[in-house]
Amino acid sequence: MPKRWEEMLTDIWTSFLFIWITLFPYISMAPINQSKSLQTGSIMGLRGTGEGQKILSRAKRGWVWNQMFVLEEFSGPDSILVGRLHTDLDSGSRNIKYILSGEGAGTIFVINELTGDIHAMKRLDREEKAEYTLTAQVINRDTDEALEPPSEFIIKVQDINDNAPEFNNGPYHATVPEMSLVGTSVTKVTATDADDPVYGNSARLVYSIVEGQPYFSIDANTGVIRTALSDMDREAREQYHVVIQAKDMGGHMGGLSGTTTVTITLSDVNDNPPKFSQSLYHFSIPENLAVGNAGGRVKANDRDIGENAKSSYSIIEGDGIDVFEITADPQTQDGILRLKKPLDFEDKKSYTLKVEAANIRIDPQFSNGVPFKDTATVKIAVEDSDEPPVFSKPTYFLSIHENATINSVIGNVSATDPDATKSHVRYLIDRHTDLERQFNINVDDGKITLAKPLDRETDTWHNITVTATEIRNNSQISQAIVAIKVLDVNDNAPEFASEYEAFLCENGKPGQVIQTVSAIDKDDPKDGHFFTYSLVPEMSNNPNFTIKNNEDNSVSVLAKHNAFRRQKQEMYFLPIIVSDNGNPPMSSTNTLTIRVCGCSSDGIVQSCNVEAYVLPIGLSMGALIAILACIILLLVIVVLFVTLRRHKNEPLIIKDDEDVRENIIRYDDEGGGEEDTEAFDIATLQNPDGINGFLPRKDIKPDLQFMPRQGQHSAPNGVDVDEFINVRLHEADNDPTAPPYDSIQIYGYEGRGSVAGSLSSLETASSDSDQNFDYLREWGPRFKRLGELYSVGESDRET
Repeated sequence: MPKRWEEMLTDIWTSFLFIWITLFPYISMAPINQSKSLQTGSIMGLRGTGEGQKILSRAKRGWVWNQMFVLEEFSGPDSILVGRLHTDLDSGSRNIKYILSGEGAGTIFVINELTGDIHAMKRLDREEKAEYTLTAQVINRDTDEALEPPSEFIIKVQDINDNAPEFNNGPYHATVPEMSLVGTSVTKVTATDADDPVYGNSARLVYSIVEGQPYFSIDANTGVIRTALSDMDREAREQYHVVIQAKDMGGHMGGLSGTTTVTITLSDVNDNPPKFSQSLYHFSIPENLAVGNAGGRVKANDRDIGENAKSSYSIIEGDGIDVFEITADPQTQDGILRLKKPLDFEDKKSYTLKVEAANIRIDPQFSNGVPFKDTATVKIAVEDSDEPPVFSKPTYFLSIHENATINSVIGNVSATDPDATKSHVRYLIDRHTDLERQFNINVDDGKITLAKPLDRETDTWHNITVTATEIRNNSQISQAIVAIKVLDVNDNAPEFASEYEAFLCENGKPGQVIQTVSAIDKDDPKDGHFFTYSLVPEMSNNPNFTIKNNEDNSVSVLAKHNAFRRQKQEMYFLPIIVSDNGNPPMSSTNTLTIRVCGCSSDGIVQSCNVEAYVLPIGLSMGALIAILACIILLLVIVVLFVTLRRHKNEPLIIKDDEDVRENIIRYDDEGGGEEDTEAFDIATLQNPDGINGFLPRKDIKPDLQFMPRQGQHSAPNGVDVDEFINVRLHEADNDPTAPPYDSIQIYGYEGRGSVAGSLSSLETASSDSDQNFDYLREWGPRFKRLGELYSVGESDRET
């Protein structure tokens, strides 16, 4: 057996014997004293102060024994004696019985019924359960009578150092800034011990460092880890693994221990300035490098990381400050040299720059007044490139009149080769910008000529693109925009601004303005339009109309008299000549249509029709209305005839092979009139016109003759309804031309005597001569003309 375990067992046995010797007198005497007090109380409760009189009272106990102790983790071949219960009533007789109940009674703890000895039958663990509450009682073995009242007591499990310390939150990770001062707190570790913290030193822990010295130290009581060395540099070593031990028993020999690992990382601080990897950089940049593109990269290294390693770049000296700029790449922290202006090899062939890199974030604790920056020199050589031709202007503005002849020279463009070779240039028109091919260009000198006629009114501007290429290198191409303006010439005659139609009142006054006429011209003269209006020569002395210049490029058409009548002439056509002020002037003849209309007294147009062309035939208005009425009557007769023919062609009888039972035959008859609403008046169903005779069906022609029935003369209110229905049913059953059985009969007699009367004018006995239309004159000015028409008709009839 190892020496360490032997020392541990020796300490355990020494502690056990010490506890047993110390507590044995109390353990052995406690039950006896308690039993005495209990016994005394019991006896005093049974004795009285006189005969026939009992006093139930108990004597006050001197003290109460309430707990026993047993050592945990004790094991052996025999059970452990925890203690003994004894009462003064126990005189050695066999009629005394001790009973134990409560936590663990009978399983963990067993009592001797005769002697009262309590034994622990199992190995106990204080960390599992620290104490047990039990109840002891003394009874008569023969009668089970309680000799003592039950008494509760506690058995406590005494702790031994059987649990090692544990770090429940390990392993630990912590960070501390590099270059921290000695004693800077890093983190705190905590271990726990399951042993009893209030008994002995089993749970008293002491912390120490097993690995990690001399860089860190730990407080033995609190477990706080601190730095033990100064100037710990992250760039030299970034991470440390520290092993921490916690030992119980106050760190003395025989104590148990546990360990954990703490990973400590040094966080970065800005304690290193940026440093260029080389002091001189050389770059070659082609002269055709586009503005904004990168021409080279420089690098300033920084041993720090993160924000502490970020640097900004700038150009502090050199002859290319206006031509170049330098910016930091956010990903790689390189300095990117970019072009601000175009390069020209023929103008300048090299540049020298001095660039600087400086930390963005500076920690004053480590700068010590020294700037965290570095400089380097950059030399740039410009390489000659084959550049495309350069136009003398980026945009050319040319003009030409729209009546210019074909092959007229519009203008010319010019481009030169900027290279030292001065290659010859050829010119072309980009036909995507001249789809109509209206222009040509001389490939050698850049002259632009007209290829097709122009029309300013169709297109005022033409924008074409001209390209220039080097003869020796067709890939070098440049472009220029040529805007060609088409100048106006007077090649369009003026015309009316719209299709005018004037209205002239019959009762108008002489000199009244009938219409104001204006003109438009597609041309666009520099000084604006000026139009001249005149009547055609053959109508210069027009007896009906004249024109008046309004001095605003418009004229007013005036009536010369008030004798205009629609019966004579409804429309007049007035041709007007419109001329412009161009060189040479252009003119056109436009016709104004003037319609004669009936107007109110206020000059408001009410009606304009073609009566003037109809009246001269010799027909009056009444005759026209009569002709129109006849035409309408004929149309109505034709429509009725067609409707009856269509109704007759529809079959009324269902086919024999179909099941005709329970079918409903529907006739498109209107049904009874207002007289059908009289309840139970069956006389309304009878046709007075056919009551004395047989009325054949009008929809089909019967194959068999059916004898007519005798007419029934029934009073309107004295009809036998039952008899009427039976007669109709018998007639329907025996009529071969009637619909089949089990069908509904619908009588289509409309009835007579409607309160509303007939709306048709076909049966009226009145004529046009019986009607008086004088009331139309009272309906206002809108119906004045209608009244005059009907009045004319009446006057004609009277005549």
